[in-house]
Amino acid sequence: MTGHTTSDRTLRKSIYLRASPAQVWAYLTEPDKLAIWFHKPEKPLVAGPYELFGTDSGDRLIWGEILLAEPYSRLDYSFTVAPMGEATSTVRWRLEDVADGTRLSMTHEGLPEGSAAFDLILAMDKGWDDHMARMRQSLHDI
Repeated sequence: MTGHTTSDRTLRKSIYLRASPAQVWAYLTEPDKLAIWFHKPEKPLVAGPYELFGTDSGDRLIWGEILLAEPYSRLDYSFTVAPMGEATSTVRWRLEDVADGTRLSMTHEGLPEGSAAFDLILAMDKGWDDHMARMRQSLHDI
């Protein structure tokens, strides 16, 4: 037995933000706000298929389908990125109203298995940290 579980392929992040759940929701769904901290879609991430484009390159970087959108509390979407080939993972955001702000939690599950995929998981782990830090900086500079 190798000791590996499906949780080996799941990234979990959580940050506290000095912003209301409605403000954080805007950063998760509105194209202009997403462009600040992540990548820019052509339309809000609230229903149907989506594509995210590099703010500098204009290249399609991420695509998928909105699975669940409950304003100010939950947003789930399938997530595919070119280095994953046709493999699809799932990103789940949870917003929790806390004193003086919002606790934002993200789970990215269904990432590729195997030692060759570990470099991709490391890159995504760092990427989410960097993206969420930019979100925090932008929200706290309002």
